[in-house]
Amino acid sequence: MTTFLTYTILGLVLGSVYSIAASGLVLTYNTSGIFNFAHGAQAMFGTFLYWHVTERWGWPVWLALIVVVGLAGPAMGAALHAVIMKGLRGTADVTKIIVTVAVLLGTVYLAQWIWNPDEAHTVDMFFGSGSKITVGGVVVRYHEIVCLVAAVVIAVGLRVLFTRSRTGVVMRGSVDDPDLLRLNGHDPERAAMLSWALGSTLAVLAGVLIVPISGGGLDANALTLLVIDAFAAAMFGRLRSIPRTFVGAMVLGLAANYVLAYLPSAGTFTGNLRVSLPMIILFAVLVLLPQDRLRGAAIRTRERYRPPTVRAAAGWGVALVAIVYLYSLLLSDAGVTTFALGMSFAIIALSLTVLTGYAGELNLAPLAFGAVATVVAFHFGVRGSGLDAHLNVQGLLLAVAAAALVGGLVALPALRLRGLYLALATMAFGEFLSNMVLRDTTQHEWFGVKFTLFPNGSLIVPPLKVGPLDLRDGTSSLMTATVLFTLIAIGLAALRGSGYGRRLAAMKDSPAAAAMLGQNLVRLKLSVFMISAAIAGLGGVLMSSATGTVAQENFSFVGSLALLMLVVVAGIGYISGALFGGLMAGVGSAVLVSTFSDLALESEGMSNVYSALGHLVLVGTALVGMGVGRNPSGFVHDIVEGYRTLRGSRPVLLGAGAFGAALYVLALNGVIGAWTFSLIALCTIMLLPVVGRLYTEERRARPTPLELIGVDEPYTDELRTRLDRDLGLGRDLSLDRDLGPKEGAHASA
Repeated sequence: MTTFLTYTILGLVLGSVYSIAASGLVLTYNTSGIFNFAHGAQAMFGTFLYWHVTERWGWPVWLALIVVVGLAGPAMGAALHAVIMKGLRGTADVTKIIVTVAVLLGTVYLAQWIWNPDEAHTVDMFFGSGSKITVGGVVVRYHEIVCLVAAVVIAVGLRVLFTRSRTGVVMRGSVDDPDLLRLNGHDPERAAMLSWALGSTLAVLAGVLIVPISGGGLDANALTLLVIDAFAAAMFGRLRSIPRTFVGAMVLGLAANYVLAYLPSAGTFTGNLRVSLPMIILFAVLVLLPQDRLRGAAIRTRERYRPPTVRAAAGWGVALVAIVYLYSLLLSDAGVTTFALGMSFAIIALSLTVLTGYAGELNLAPLAFGAVATVVAFHFGVRGSGLDAHLNVQGLLLAVAAAALVGGLVALPALRLRGLYLALATMAFGEFLSNMVLRDTTQHEWFGVKFTLFPNGSLIVPPLKVGPLDLRDGTSSLMTATVLFTLIAIGLAALRGSGYGRRLAAMKDSPAAAAMLGQNLVRLKLSVFMISAAIAGLGGVLMSSATGTVAQENFSFVGSLALLMLVVVAGIGYISGALFGGLMAGVGSAVLVSTFSDLALESEGMSNVYSALGHLVLVGTALVGMGVGRNPSGFVHDIVEGYRTLRGSRPVLLGAGAFGAALYVLALNGVIGAWTFSLIALCTIMLLPVVGRLYTEERRARPTPLELIGVDEPYTDELRTRLDRDLGLGRDLSLDRDLGPKEGAHASA
């Protein structure tokens, strides 16, 4: 009985903290319509700030709580709304999600920059761990009592705020009908800012409360994911009901502790299940929620994409293969391998293009399907041992088929979901896979066959070998990944222009209209999920093969979010957006950070500067993601539109081509390095539309030759006057006035 009471009280304490965190989510969603994926990161940053002022500066706890929870927390939420969130009106669900994901990543990177993750950071309980009472033989600490009381007070207070106060009605009206709210003399942006300030305050309070009861150790990634567990409680209340959110949080906390108390402790299953339980409950709650009604009309958003034709995709694909091969000649063996890794990420990014860019369906865990394919390829496709080990094509095909099958199985219960709910369902699957499958190092036996899913916590995936083609060679691996990317891209371009692609576009624009026209939405969603999962599985196997040894961290939830963010920033509706986003996710940031780290080790005097630049790269990447609300179509859209101005600027194109060829010859002969060539080429590509625009404007500013008047330019009164002046034809203005414009013109002639 004592054991039951102990774990019950601990479960209620954990549930109370989940309730506080989930209440903040419900508050911001109800008043702004944005689900804040950065909620856990805000809690993490506020907790680090609380540790800093109490441990580093020696402030008393009461003063630290006033400054951090009472001042810094609201300021953080208000600043987020004022700078970022209020600019997201009229954007698609994926854009709103990605902006908050960018805030999450940027906050984590910033915290790791300010507080060294290699140093220990611990937070003590309020009043100390020795301050406690005994209830029924169970020891209850004062800190745990504070958690319970705070959760009840906050739940009651928010309930009263939403239902009994004018301020709460105004908050809810700020998302339901902001124009009507303005007509009644209220400012919806001010109400939304207040809700974000309160939501951020609750997030910070939850972080300060949960760290001591979860062990006291502060880790940026772990604490962020720990607070994300509260998403299940928020969805239990359907992001509307505070009482149901409170009940869901308590159920979540009790279930997690009962798993530890009553399931067998041998092996890793119980611990993994306890960590995965919030995501399992989240997925179950999402599936059991009442189905949302189909939208009756299309919602006009600010995203605009121009899908390429098959001919254009084939032409650009051939150019890509040629460019990659020529560029590989400038790289070292390590550089070629890294480039191959980036191309494999670009293939995974293509799965997001077809699923989100074409069909409008969300997947926050693309790397999870790559993990499924990698596990299958390792167990069923590896032949030989040692240096002779290789991956055969049968294993690769089986891995891709397994990823497609798992994608279909995940999609089946989630077919009725859309938008945010679907995104959370895929996130729950990704976290479950990461915590339950990729952490499973226990030996199993099924039908007399013994196996371990992840032996020793890692998998060694050898390169693919198909006949004479051996991807052990870096150049072969890079070119194979590039050719596969090109073939898939051409296939997606053909798919987008087909009847199936038009049905996907119709489903994305208006599911109700598509269903009314006889489209089978269930079949469409299931098929596009399977296609997307198969592409992600292929890219995942190639990525694992290029890496050599992969572990759970290679398929982490944060990695999937970073990939999705960069693809959206580049342009998720474009195939080239998948290319740029995948390369940036796979090699761009990592190469820059490792370069600055190496420079910091080599130069002691400049080590702090180089380290700061390395951190700045990561934070800057997240800042770009935060600004996607201002350009939801992605920067590829701007580049494409900019290059359209070069059609009439042939000298500029020829000059740029000659300059690029000369630059490449210098790099090939070692006169300049590959890095220098890359930077100059990138700057040239970005500045070329500007040069073309200036050239076009200069040509327009030049006077048109007399013989081309009326041909190159419309024939206007100003041009007629200039023509008369240049030809020396005088005109009698008084006669024009007397006869009128028409008669005067004839008289002059």
